[in-house]
Amino acid sequence: MSDNGEEDGENRPVLYLNERILSSLSRRSVTAHPWHGLEIGPKAPQIFNCVVQITKGSKVKYELDKKTGLIKVDRVLYSSVVYPYNYGFIPRTLCEDNDPIDALVLMQEPVLPGCFLRARAIVLMPMIDGGDKDDKIIAVCADDLEYKHFTNYRELAPHAHTFTW
Repeated sequence: MSDNGEEDGENRPVLYLNERILSSLSRRSVTAHPWHGLEIGPKAPQIFNCVVQITKGSKVKYELDKKTGLIKVDRVLYSSVVYPYNYGFIPRTLCEDNDPIDALVLMQEPVLPGCFLRARAIVLMPMIDGGDKDDKIIAVCADDLEYKHFTNYRELAPHAHTFTW
């Protein structure tokens, strides 16, 4: 590599470290906020997008940081309780607790926090959390061959909807 920053031995341009840093800083990346920047989906309310916050089988509770749009660790569960399915929220919705509507999505596999998937609601589970209404949508993944045909929770095998919340 030459000291003048013009070319290396293979005729490739060479940038000084400071120039690379400045070049990186001058490029702005635009990231969609998962709550406000992601559409609810073209087939909503039948099929809607759901942003996954917590992976099936996880003991880590994640929350959406409303300011940045990033998924942050809220806490690690202290008991043997794990999330039975992927858990997240429906973008561009608002529940009485000033958060997006929560959804538990039944599907075969765990998926990464922060990704989104297409889901179909099969039942509403009314809940109260800290005195606030905090309903949960129980849904199935619209693209999972094992679950996509379900339209009502009564169609599931009895053991599939007996989990501890």
